[in-house]
Amino acid sequence: MSTTREPAEQTARGGPAGRTDPEPPPPGGVLWTIAGDVRALLMLPAAFTMQVAHPAIAAGVDEYSVFRTDPWGRGERSLRSVQLWVYGGEGAAEEGRRVRRLHRGIQGTDTRGRRYHSLDPACYAWVHATGFPVYTYAGRYLLRRFTPAQERQLYREWLQVGRILGLHDRDMPQSIEEYREYWGRMLAEEIEPTAVARELVATDVPLPRPEGGGPLSRLLLRLTWPVLRVAFLRFRAFVSVGYMPPEARAAIGLEWSPAQERRLRRFSAVVRLLVPLLPERLRYLPIARRARAEWRAGAR
Repeated sequence: MSTTREPAEQTARGGPAGRTDPEPPPPGGVLWTIAGDVRALLMLPAAFTMQVAHPAIAAGVDEYSVFRTDPWGRGERSLRSVQLWVYGGEGAAEEGRRVRRLHRGIQGTDTRGRRYHSLDPACYAWVHATGFPVYTYAGRYLLRRFTPAQERQLYREWLQVGRILGLHDRDMPQSIEEYREYWGRMLAEEIEPTAVARELVATDVPLPRPEGGGPLSRLLLRLTWPVLRVAFLRFRAFVSVGYMPPEARAAIGLEWSPAQERRLRRFSAVVRLLVPLLPERLRYLPIARRARAEWRAGAR
């Protein structure tokens, strides 16, 4: 079955034609603090890799996505969408509806021979569910360890993101305790080392060079791309596996050595020290930066 209705739970905003839209996460909350921070760029690859370790999502991405031919454009669009779910205000729910419209035609047979539709709660909820463990696990390295109260607040706010995406409360674990049971069950029964997940952490795959920029920058990029491509793929694999919870690594069959862990801790310590020293225009991504400025202006 697929979920095509808009969620009715915990709604407050009036939408088009009398539709009631779900509330986005509150300004000044835990998610507002971390989702737009540039350090989130280091966390997202782990979430994407966990998403495509689901057989149905891997099949959909393999057949329908342009992640091989236009990885930079796809990454930019995905990042913009994630930012709008959190910082989009009245436009957050519309972005959620846009995402659902894009996925309505994605269906087929997954890697286990089962029929799937990308909006089936079993698939769609997993895409949403991967964000919370990455924020909490990677946050220990890059931000800080959350208190139990902050972790529960973050989960409540992440549920609000799920409603923005069109998920019903019945399709999402409603507490951290329920989530932990769901997480363990998914890792044990569904998640596997799909070909797409392995491709996202491979260091020897083709990668088109980015386009754009002036003539000189394009020339320099063309000349240096053979070296930059290898460096980028290695770094992407490093942060994808490193910031992934260990139990998810094990379910996907990803190796992680003590030496890699030491390198990750050193790298994270430098990032954790330097980023808070940056001015806000460099510390926060553009959509988050504008939303934070508007919120402060409104508060004054």
